[in-house]
Formats: sequence, C-alpha cells, structure tokens
Amino acid sequence: MAKKATVKEKRVRITLVKSPIGFTQRQKDTVRALGFHRMHETIEHIESPAVLGMIAKVIHLLEVEKVE
Repeated sequence: MAKKATVKEKRVRITLVKSPIGFTQRQKDTVRALGFHRMHETIEHIESPAVLGMIAKVIHLLEVEKVE
C-alpha cells in the first residue's frame, strides 16, 4: 500500500554552470549521476543525504537553490 505524503518534500534546484572537462573522472561521473547531460541544464531533486553529498563533491561546478 502506498503512503500518503503528509509532509511536502523539500526540493533543490541545481544548474550545471561549469564544464566537468579537466576535472577527475570521479567528478565527471558524479555530475552524470546527478542527471546532467549538458551545460546550463537545470534539474530538481528531492533533498536527500545522497543527493546533498553528491552536490557537495562538485559544488564548484554547480549553482544550487532551494525550492519552496
């Protein structure tokens, strides 16, 4: 049985503003795992510890904002 969402999930909007070219393969893989395919693409994710950890590893390539 599916749970009813009583609390609205917190979301985060991420934009790739710098290319991962020239950075380590691990950072390139993290950018790809976040769902990015090209520059200046914007993606929304639910704030989870896994997503926040990935953002922290490549914060120098991203622009992050919280969504209400």
